[in-house]
Amino acid sequence: MIKFTGENKMSTGVNTVKGVTSLGKNVGIKKSKKDFAVICSSKLCNAAAVYTQNEVKGAPLYVNMEHLKNGKAQAIVVNSGISNVSTGKKGLKDAHEMASLAAKELGIRKEDVLVASTGLIGAYLPMDKIRRGAKGIKKQLSKQSKAAEAIMTTDLAKKEISVKVGKATIGAIAKGAGMIHPNMATMLAFIATDAEFPSSKLRKMLKQSVNKSFNMLSVDQDTSTSDMAILMANGLAGKVNEKQFQKALDYVCVYLAKLMAKDGEGASKLIISNVKNAKTEKDAKKVAKSIINSNLVKCAVFGNDPNWGRIMGAVGCAGVKINADGIDIYFGKMKIVAGGIATKFDKKKATKILKKKEVEFTVNLNQGKHSATAYGCDLTYKYVKINAAYHT
Repeated sequence: MIKFTGENKMSTGVNTVKGVTSLGKNVGIKKSKKDFAVICSSKLCNAAAVYTQNEVKGAPLYVNMEHLKNGKAQAIVVNSGISNVSTGKKGLKDAHEMASLAAKELGIRKEDVLVASTGLIGAYLPMDKIRRGAKGIKKQLSKQSKAAEAIMTTDLAKKEISVKVGKATIGAIAKGAGMIHPNMATMLAFIATDAEFPSSKLRKMLKQSVNKSFNMLSVDQDTSTSDMAILMANGLAGKVNEKQFQKALDYVCVYLAKLMAKDGEGASKLIISNVKNAKTEKDAKKVAKSIINSNLVKCAVFGNDPNWGRIMGAVGCAGVKINADGIDIYFGKMKIVAGGIATKFDKKKATKILKKKEVEFTVNLNQGKHSATAYGCDLTYKYVKINAAYHT
């Protein structure tokens, strides 16, 4: 049985998992906001990770690839404010040192510590501040920490969730608001569970969940250099039904992906793009992504403009062979287009649908049996303002 809980401000994410504690604090990378987090399991975990497909990767990703060769991890140390990307040999050395500092304080092997950094590209980590901040972290770990806040950059809201799967729990925290595009995003997702699974099985399940969620997410069509999703399982709750666990993991990742899209830089609305009855799953995904990636669609949603032609255009340029005369389009449950031609829909009601905080489009291609859903947000004046002044 799966019980979905922790979808509110009272959730403590990873801290709901047996044997897992964390911390979130300020070490001086940022002026006052929390900028340093640690997640730790009392027991060595089987672990898996998925990384960005950007050819330019941050130093922490290379450290994690090395440390996860044996499929084991026990702790994650994270800093926000500086991404440790394009920092050469020094950046790699600093990422290794972060792992070593945490390992020494926690009394575990350096190879069992994973590292993550998020923030400004091209700047070096202030290792003196990180060294001071790492001291005493073992005593600072708790079940009441602010780790979800400490990993935020331009995020306006923390992102965390907890679900029950039989006797086990899945708890997760994430960050992401901009530089987000399918094939991961400028996002970090740290997922812990007390269920028992081998690392090979975790890799398979995490990849499946990521393909349904974070890889179907876009804010601004920029694929980041620092993304990762990590799943650690300490097995303290014992074995769990695999199908139920996969369903719960999918739910967790999709939930977090929606939060990221909703919290997109400058965004005022979440856009959900459903595509049905495509010839192949690949076609369905391409069309769903094309809709949320269209700047014209995003602007129309921001302006509450029921211009269905924007959606039709996005469908047509998705790189999929379609029959335009067979397309149906819905705003929410309202049918706007039937057989490629506009219905006599009520524009005032359509506009009212677009004014909601969550705008859902459904495109029925009527060509097959495959479907997909993608998540995005509108494009606002504020997005340009945020990114025009990101470095200042």
